[in-house]
Amino acid sequence: MTPTRKAQTTRTVQMSGTADTARAAPAARVVRLAHAAKAALASLATALLPGLAQAATVVPFAGPSVGPVAVEFILFACVLAGVALFHQHTLRIAVAGVLVIALYKLLFSPFKSGAGLAGLLGHLGHEWVVLANLLLLLLGFALLADLFEKSEVPALLPRYLPDDWKGGFVLLALIFVISSFLDNIAAAMIGGAVAHTVFKGRVHIGYLAGIVAAAYAGGAGSVVGDTTTTMMWIAGVHPLEVLEAFIASGVALLVFGIPASLQQHKFQPIQKDADARAHVDGVRVATVVFILVAAIAVNIGINTRFATYADAFPFLGAAVWAAILLSAALRAPTWSVLPAALKGSIFLLSLVLSASMMPVEQLPAASWQTAFALGFTSAVFDNIPLTALALKQGGYDWGFVAYAVGFGGSMIWFGSSAGVALSTMYPQARSVGLWLRHGWHVAVAYVVGFAVLLAVIGFQPGSVLNGTAAASAATGTATGPVVQPSK
Repeated sequence: MTPTRKAQTTRTVQMSGTADTARAAPAARVVRLAHAAKAALASLATALLPGLAQAATVVPFAGPSVGPVAVEFILFACVLAGVALFHQHTLRIAVAGVLVIALYKLLFSPFKSGAGLAGLLGHLGHEWVVLANLLLLLLGFALLADLFEKSEVPALLPRYLPDDWKGGFVLLALIFVISSFLDNIAAAMIGGAVAHTVFKGRVHIGYLAGIVAAAYAGGAGSVVGDTTTTMMWIAGVHPLEVLEAFIASGVALLVFGIPASLQQHKFQPIQKDADARAHVDGVRVATVVFILVAAIAVNIGINTRFATYADAFPFLGAAVWAAILLSAALRAPTWSVLPAALKGSIFLLSLVLSASMMPVEQLPAASWQTAFALGFTSAVFDNIPLTALALKQGGYDWGFVAYAVGFGGSMIWFGSSAGVALSTMYPQARSVGLWLRHGWHVAVAYVVGFAVLLAVIGFQPGSVLNGTAAASAATGTATGPVVQPSK
């Protein structure tokens, strides 16, 4: 998108509405069941807890603070510091952290949906789809990666990849391309499976950081490549406005990809010849393709035709597991990989739930400086609420936001779901110190990519979305409620 076109097209874009009744009927039936169950639970909770009715509306934060800093942020900072310093005990620290934060808010500080147990129930009712989707995807894609590796396709790739460090770079580029249309968790897991084979199980931590960075860089400019860009699309941001993020992420790929590939080549060169004993298991390949196609089809279908229902049920995760179970009769997955994947999933869900309880009600004024800071923030803070706040506030250049909240999370291993998933395959990645020391090129790449995007395009606010503060300022009306985006 050129600067001239963006300057001339500041406009109000209607947010995605409900599809026509006939077309929405199949999904609507599923969603009605979810809503009915949720309503039944809400009615029961209201009967037991009279305060729940008042908790249904978002209340301003009124909890204790130390100076200008809410106590919740101090507790969350302690959790992140513990994860960074004691990488052998990350799961225990994360679980203990979310329990302490939840208990603190129960006793002393309100949730966004209200105070006490009623507020906690309301908060969990709002977040359950995000948590369920993450759990299903992390477990499902762990099985998918194992299926792909055992298909022996990775064993044949050395036949087509360059023999020197450029082979590692080509692999990162392939992950980049795959993640533009596939969930970045799946892209990173597939990349990790290939790396495990072509590098004979010896993968450098700097290259692992490169795999995660490639998975997020590729999805930054695509409205189906990342959860945050899909949220923007549903909210009314035109896909072309997000597309410009590829300028930054393409530059970033060069900046982190080359040093990461050189690190890997020095540590363990790529296998020069394909394994002569390798025989591709066509059924396993077909199973992997079936699962991926199901995920892509449901992701696009729900977010284009049934966007209103997208946050009512974990459709994407359910689709992945439905495909896994349907194909299990042909090639049974290695179920034994699930316990390790479950531990990583609980760790990530604990951090995501902790972040969701932080009293973040607004961002600084929309500017390129704020967008730039969002990248570093997303390395330690869940990027979904950050994106939701930016959409509610308005006034951003959405390509900058897409690049920042998407790629920024890969700077630390636990800053992204793909990083946590990959650490299940490579436990040595769970050291923040080693990740930052050897994956330094990811942070450098983020800064360079952002600078190039700023120089080439310039920060120019894009679509003004209905219900945002920017739209209200333009029309002189009060800010309405923001549409709940898909998560």
